[in-house]
Amino acid sequence: MVKIHIYNEMKKQNIPEEILSLITEEEINLFQELQIKIKELNNKTNLTRLTDGDDYWVSQVFDSIWPFKAFTNINFDNKKFLDIGSGCGFPGLAYAITHPNSEIYLIDSLKKKTDAIKILVEQINFKNNIHVINDRVENLAHQSSMRNNFNIATTRAVSNPSTVSEYILPMLKKEGFGVLYCGKWTNEESKNLDKTLEILEGKVKDKKEILLPRNKGTRNIILIQPKNFCPEIYPRKVGKPEKNPL
Repeated sequence: MVKIHIYNEMKKQNIPEEILSLITEEEINLFQELQIKIKELNNKTNLTRLTDGDDYWVSQVFDSIWPFKAFTNINFDNKKFLDIGSGCGFPGLAYAITHPNSEIYLIDSLKKKTDAIKILVEQINFKNNIHVINDRVENLAHQSSMRNNFNIATTRAVSNPSTVSEYILPMLKKEGFGVLYCGKWTNEESKNLDKTLEILEGKVKDKKEILLPRNKGTRNIILIQPKNFCPEIYPRKVGKPEKNPL
Protein backbone atom coordinates (compact mmCIF):
# COMPACT_ATOMS: atom_id res chain seq x y z
CA MET A 1 0.00 0.00 0.00
CA VAL A 2 2.87 2.34 0.90
CA LYS A 3 4.55 1.56 -2.43
CA ILE A 4 1.36 2.47 -4.30
CA HIS A 5 1.15 5.78 -2.42
CA ILE A 6 4.79 6.55 -3.22
CA TYR A 7 4.26 5.61 -6.88
CA ASN A 8 1.22 7.90 -7.18
CA GLU A 9 3.09 10.77 -5.54
CA MET A 10 6.08 10.29 -7.84
CA LYS A 11 3.82 10.14 -10.89
CA LYS A 12 2.15 13.39 -9.84
CA GLN A 13 5.56 15.09 -9.52
CA ASN A 14 6.93 13.33 -12.65
CA ILE A 15 9.71 11.75 -10.58
CA PRO A 16 11.48 8.92 -12.49
CA GLU A 17 10.38 5.43 -11.45
CA GLU A 18 14.03 4.34 -11.21
CA ILE A 19 14.28 6.32 -7.96
CA LEU A 20 11.56 4.19 -6.36
CA SER A 21 13.92 1.26 -5.86
CA LEU A 22 16.52 3.50 -4.22
CA ILE A 23 14.64 5.57 -1.62
CA THR A 24 11.77 5.33 0.85
CA GLU A 25 8.67 7.50 1.18
CA GLU A 26 10.23 9.38 4.09
CA GLU A 27 13.34 10.05 2.01
CA ILE A 28 11.24 11.28 -0.93
CA ASN A 29 9.58 13.76 1.44
CA LEU A 30 12.98 15.00 2.63
CA PHE A 31 14.21 15.40 -0.95
CA GLN A 32 11.08 17.39 -1.79
CA GLU A 33 11.67 19.61 1.24
CA LEU A 34 15.31 20.05 0.22
CA GLN A 35 14.21 21.03 -3.29
CA ILE A 36 11.88 23.73 -1.94
CA LYS A 37 14.57 25.16 0.37
CA ILE A 38 17.21 25.20 -2.38
CA LYS A 39 14.81 27.09 -4.66
CA GLU A 40 14.19 29.65 -1.91
CA LEU A 41 17.92 30.15 -1.37
CA ASN A 42 18.49 30.35 -5.13
CA ASN A 43 16.44 33.56 -5.17
CA LYS A 44 19.12 35.21 -3.02
CA THR A 45 22.24 33.23 -3.94
CA ASN A 46 22.96 31.54 -7.26
CA LEU A 47 23.58 28.01 -5.94
CA THR A 48 22.56 25.76 -8.83
CA ARG A 49 20.43 25.73 -11.98
CA LEU A 50 19.41 22.10 -11.32
CA THR A 51 16.30 22.67 -9.23
CA ASP A 52 13.32 21.48 -11.29
CA GLY A 53 12.01 18.26 -12.82
CA ASP A 54 14.60 15.85 -14.21
CA ASP A 55 17.40 18.34 -13.52
CA TYR A 56 16.71 17.91 -9.81
CA TRP A 57 15.43 14.32 -9.54
CA VAL A 58 17.88 12.73 -12.00
CA SER A 59 20.93 15.01 -12.24
CA GLN A 60 20.99 15.80 -8.53
CA VAL A 61 19.13 13.15 -6.50
CA PHE A 62 19.44 9.93 -8.53
CA ASP A 63 22.99 10.67 -9.66
CA SER A 64 24.09 11.35 -6.08
CA ILE A 65 22.65 8.24 -4.46
CA TRP A 66 22.82 5.39 -6.99
CA PRO A 67 26.53 4.60 -6.43
CA PHE A 68 25.84 3.79 -2.77
CA LYS A 69 23.22 1.24 -3.86
CA ALA A 70 25.16 -0.18 -6.82
CA PHE A 71 28.16 -1.65 -4.98
CA THR A 72 26.22 -4.23 -2.99
CA ASN A 73 29.36 -5.87 -1.57
CA ILE A 74 30.29 -2.68 0.32
CA ASN A 75 28.61 -1.37 3.47
CA PHE A 76 28.21 2.41 3.14
CA ASP A 77 26.13 2.83 6.34
CA ASN A 78 27.23 4.31 9.66
CA LYS A 79 30.37 5.89 8.22
CA LYS A 80 32.34 9.13 8.49
CA PHE A 81 31.61 10.78 5.14
CA LEU A 82 33.34 13.72 3.43
CA ASP A 83 32.01 15.65 0.42
CA ILE A 84 34.68 17.86 -1.19
CA GLY A 85 33.35 20.85 -3.14
CA SER A 86 29.83 20.27 -1.89
CA GLY A 87 28.28 23.22 -3.78
CA CYS A 88 24.56 23.27 -2.99
CA GLY A 89 24.87 20.02 -1.02
CA PHE A 90 25.06 17.23 -3.59
CA PRO A 91 26.03 14.47 -3.22
CA GLY A 92 26.65 15.10 0.49
CA LEU A 93 23.13 15.94 1.67
CA ALA A 94 21.65 13.24 -0.57
CA TYR A 95 23.93 10.67 1.08
CA ALA A 96 22.93 12.09 4.48
CA ILE A 97 19.23 11.54 3.75
CA THR A 98 19.75 7.93 2.64
CA HIS A 99 22.34 7.12 5.36
CA PRO A 100 21.02 8.79 8.53
CA ASN A 101 23.48 7.01 10.83
CA SER A 102 26.56 8.47 9.15
CA GLU A 103 28.48 11.55 10.26
CA ILE A 104 28.75 14.08 7.44
CA TYR A 105 31.42 16.67 6.59
CA LEU A 106 30.64 19.09 3.74
CA ILE A 107 33.42 21.39 2.58
CA ASP A 108 33.48 24.13 -0.03
CA SER A 109 35.87 26.98 -0.71
CA LEU A 110 33.05 29.46 -1.48
CA LYS A 111 31.55 31.04 1.63
CA LYS A 112 28.22 31.76 -0.08
CA LYS A 113 27.87 28.02 -0.71
CA THR A 114 28.72 26.93 2.83
CA ASP A 115 26.48 29.66 4.29
CA ALA A 116 23.60 28.31 2.18
CA ILE A 117 24.31 24.70 3.19
CA LYS A 118 24.27 25.72 6.87
CA ILE A 119 20.79 27.17 6.37
CA LEU A 120 19.64 23.93 4.71
CA VAL A 121 21.04 21.88 7.60
CA GLU A 122 19.34 24.13 10.16
CA GLN A 123 15.95 24.12 8.44
CA ILE A 124 15.65 20.46 7.42
CA ASN A 125 15.30 17.64 9.94
CA PHE A 126 18.42 15.65 9.09
CA LYS A 127 19.15 12.82 11.53
CA ASN A 128 22.91 13.02 10.99
CA ASN A 129 25.57 15.01 12.75
CA ILE A 130 26.52 17.38 9.89
CA HIS A 131 29.58 19.66 9.82
CA VAL A 132 29.88 22.42 7.19
CA ILE A 133 33.37 23.84 6.59
CA ASN A 134 34.41 26.82 4.46
CA ASP A 135 37.99 26.01 3.42
CA ARG A 136 40.13 24.41 0.73
CA VAL A 137 40.81 20.69 0.92
CA GLU A 138 44.48 21.45 0.20
CA ASN A 139 44.57 23.15 3.62
CA LEU A 140 42.35 20.74 5.55
CA ALA A 141 44.26 17.66 4.36
CA HIS A 142 47.32 18.79 6.32
CA GLN A 143 45.41 19.08 9.61
CA SER A 144 45.81 16.04 11.85
CA SER A 145 42.12 16.13 12.82
CA MET A 146 41.10 15.69 9.16
CA ARG A 147 43.83 13.70 7.44
CA ASN A 148 43.30 9.91 7.17
CA ASN A 149 40.05 10.36 9.06
CA PHE A 150 37.21 9.36 6.70
CA ASN A 151 35.59 6.11 5.60
CA ILE A 152 34.14 7.68 2.44
CA ALA A 153 35.12 10.78 0.46
CA THR A 154 33.40 12.07 -2.67
CA THR A 155 33.80 14.75 -5.30
CA ARG A 156 31.27 15.56 -8.00
CA ALA A 157 31.64 18.16 -10.77
CA VAL A 158 34.84 19.46 -9.17
CA SER A 159 37.74 18.59 -11.49
CA ASN A 160 39.42 15.79 -13.45
CA PRO A 161 39.93 12.34 -11.84
CA SER A 162 43.69 12.80 -11.25
CA THR A 163 43.19 16.12 -9.47
CA VAL A 164 40.34 14.93 -7.26
CA SER A 165 42.28 11.78 -6.36
CA GLU A 166 44.95 14.05 -4.91
CA TYR A 167 42.22 15.71 -2.84
CA ILE A 168 40.56 12.47 -1.71
CA LEU A 169 43.27 9.93 -0.87
CA PRO A 170 44.98 11.94 1.91
CA MET A 171 41.61 12.20 3.70
CA LEU A 172 40.86 8.47 3.76
CA LYS A 173 41.41 5.91 6.45
CA LYS A 174 43.42 2.91 5.29
CA GLU A 175 40.22 0.92 4.65
CA GLY A 176 38.31 3.92 3.24
CA PHE A 177 36.86 4.51 -0.23
CA GLY A 178 36.94 7.48 -2.57
CA VAL A 179 33.95 7.87 -4.89
CA LEU A 180 34.78 9.61 -8.18
CA TYR A 181 31.82 10.75 -10.30
CA CYS A 182 32.84 10.78 -13.97
CA GLY A 183 31.08 11.06 -17.32
CA LYS A 184 32.24 8.92 -20.22
CA TRP A 185 35.38 6.97 -19.36
CA THR A 186 38.22 6.35 -21.82
CA ASN A 187 41.33 4.16 -21.79
CA GLU A 188 43.44 7.32 -21.77
CA GLU A 189 41.70 8.57 -18.61
CA SER A 190 42.12 5.17 -17.02
CA LYS A 191 45.88 5.20 -17.72
CA ASN A 192 46.25 8.75 -16.35
CA LEU A 193 44.37 7.82 -13.19
CA ASP A 194 46.47 4.68 -12.65
CA LYS A 195 49.64 6.78 -12.98
CA THR A 196 48.35 9.30 -10.44
CA LEU A 197 47.24 6.62 -7.99
CA GLU A 198 50.68 4.99 -8.14
CA ILE A 199 52.21 8.27 -6.94
CA LEU A 200 49.56 8.72 -4.23
CA GLU A 201 49.83 5.11 -2.95
CA GLY A 202 46.28 4.31 -4.07
CA LYS A 203 44.48 1.90 -6.38
CA VAL A 204 41.21 1.48 -8.27
CA LYS A 205 38.93 -0.79 -6.26
CA ASP A 206 35.96 -1.03 -8.62
CA LYS A 207 34.08 0.75 -11.42
CA LYS A 208 30.47 0.86 -12.58
CA GLU A 209 28.79 2.51 -15.56
CA ILE A 210 25.11 3.31 -16.12
CA LEU A 211 22.92 5.37 -18.40
CA LEU A 212 21.13 7.90 -16.23
CA PRO A 213 17.29 7.94 -16.49
CA ARG A 214 15.50 10.33 -18.86
CA ASN A 215 18.45 10.54 -21.29
CA LYS A 216 20.65 12.41 -18.83
CA GLY A 217 23.80 10.79 -20.17
CA THR A 218 26.43 8.24 -19.17
CA ARG A 219 27.79 8.11 -15.65
CA ASN A 220 30.87 6.20 -14.49
CA ILE A 221 31.68 5.75 -10.84
CA ILE A 222 35.28 4.93 -9.99
CA LEU A 223 35.99 3.65 -6.48
CA ILE A 224 39.53 4.32 -5.31
CA GLN A 225 41.23 3.08 -2.17
CA PRO A 226 44.57 3.61 -0.37
CA LYS A 227 47.22 0.90 -0.71
CA ASN A 228 49.23 2.69 1.95
CA PHE A 229 48.87 6.10 3.58
CA CYS A 230 49.27 8.89 1.03
CA PRO A 231 52.70 10.63 1.13
CA GLU A 232 52.64 13.69 3.42
CA ILE A 233 53.46 16.18 0.64
CA TYR A 234 50.02 15.60 -0.95
CA PRO A 235 47.83 17.39 -1.66
CA ARG A 236 50.14 20.11 -2.92
CA LYS A 237 49.50 23.81 -2.24
CA VAL A 238 46.23 25.46 -3.23
CA GLY A 239 45.76 25.47 -7.01
CA LYS A 240 48.65 23.11 -7.86
CA PRO A 241 46.59 19.89 -8.19
CA GLU A 242 44.19 21.67 -10.55
CA LYS A 243 46.84 23.47 -12.60
CA ASN A 244 49.35 20.60 -12.80
CA PRO A 245 47.66 17.20 -12.33
CA LEU A 246 50.03 14.41 -11.36
